[in-house]
This record gives sequence, C-alpha cells and structure tokens, in this order.
Amino acid sequence: MIGNWWRRRREARVLLQRAIPDSLWLDTLQRYPFLHQRDEADRAELRRLATLFLADKEFSGAGGLVVTDEMAVAVAAQACLPILRLGLASYDSFVGIVMHSDEVVARRQATDEAGVVHDYDEVLSGEAMEGGPVMLSWRDVAEAGASAEMGYNVVIHEFVHVLDMRDGLADGIPPMPSRAERKRWSDVLSGEYERLREDVDRGFDTFLDPYGAESLEEFFPVAAEAFFVAPQGLLAEHPALYDLLRSYFRQDPAPGG
Repeated sequence: MIGNWWRRRREARVLLQRAIPDSLWLDTLQRYPFLHQRDEADRAELRRLATLFLADKEFSGAGGLVVTDEMAVAVAAQACLPILRLGLASYDSFVGIVMHSDEVVARRQATDEAGVVHDYDEVLSGEAMEGGPVMLSWRDVAEAGASAEMGYNVVIHEFVHVLDMRDGLADGIPPMPSRAERKRWSDVLSGEYERLREDVDRGFDTFLDPYGAESLEEFFPVAAEAFFVAPQGLLAEHPALYDLLRSYFRQDPAPGG
C-alpha cells in the first residue's frame, strides 16, 4: 500500500514538473501518423506514459551524437505504444538507451553444425540486450513515419524484444498468464512463422519483413511492428496473427477496430 502510494505521488510530480511541452508533443504526433491516428484517449495515455518513460530512462549518444529533446520524445512515444495497455513496469528491466546517428556494424561469431566457428559482420539499426541497454539508429527512428507503410519500425521492434525477454528467454514467447494462452500463442505464432518461411524460401513477395523468417525470436517483433504501424495490412494478410496480437497488446489499431 505504501509503495503504491509513493509511486502514484512520484508519477504525479513527474507529470507536473516534467511534462512534454505541447508544441513538441504535437510535432511528434505529426511526424508519426500511426501515433496521430489514435483516438484522443489513447494519445493522452501515450503522452502520460512517454513522460514517465523519459523520467525513468537514460539516453546517451554514441560517436559524439547529441540526443535532443526531439529525439528522446520520438523514441519514448514509439516505445510506449506497445505498452499502452500493459503499463510502464513492462520496461523495468533496463535503464539505458544508446542512440547512434545511423546503422552500426557489429562483429559476430557463429558455430556451425560441424563445430567450426565463423566470424562475420552484422549491420544493425537497433539491438536490445537482456538487462539493457537498447541501441537505436536515429536515422531509422526519424524515418519511421515514412517507413510505416512497409510495416517497419525499429523502436517497436527492439522494445518488443524487451517484452519477449521479460521471462529471461528471447524465444518469441513473452510471459503469459496461463498455459492455455501460452499454447494458443505458440500454436498461432509458429504456424504464421512457418508460412512466412515457406513464402520467403519460394521467393514470394511478403507483407511481413522477410527478416521475420530468421527465427521465432525475430518473427514476434516483426509482426508487432506491422501490427502497430500498418495494422490494416496485417489484418488483411494475417488475420489470425492480428487477432493474437490484439489479445496480447489489448489494442485494436486497425481503422474501425
């Protein structure tokens, strides 16, 4: 009881003293139409969560990048969209957010079935690690309004990885309240994942980013990106997947939903 009272008091103080300025918030909504198209109640809750998010998280710029208020609010607003109904506690596992001006190249190692170790470079626009930090390319964040029609959003992708890892595993299955819901999630997600893999292997054009065919771990955030920024397309192409995500996120972002 005391803890809840203190938390509510702290949140009220943050919302009063560190409110996102009206002009900055309106500019952010205009830059990202998938935020602006939400109804008034959703936009108000998103602003509240983004304000609290900014008070809880620590931004840093890599390579001399200076993180401005505009950049921080853009990230916060998009990061809070998946947790609009789930609550900010969903992101309690980390604090740091590292911003790069553009994509970065990371050196990787992989061991094949024969036990041979291979070194390779991977180009990243974002990365989420258990316990943090979350890394993001500002160019990709800034262009999210234009790339939404392709179902692409790096912020949502990486923060859905955070949701996935809440149980300590990056496996495409976030914590579920019951065995029945976990089974439904696994059955639907696995079926949709295999469908994407088959379509990619056959060289078909796919609505979902082919990157989602890499693994279930990547399929979940790829599907979530489309759910939030191109919901009508996902509903038309993958209705069962859309319904699964609607139940999990407790949101129905498709027009008329």
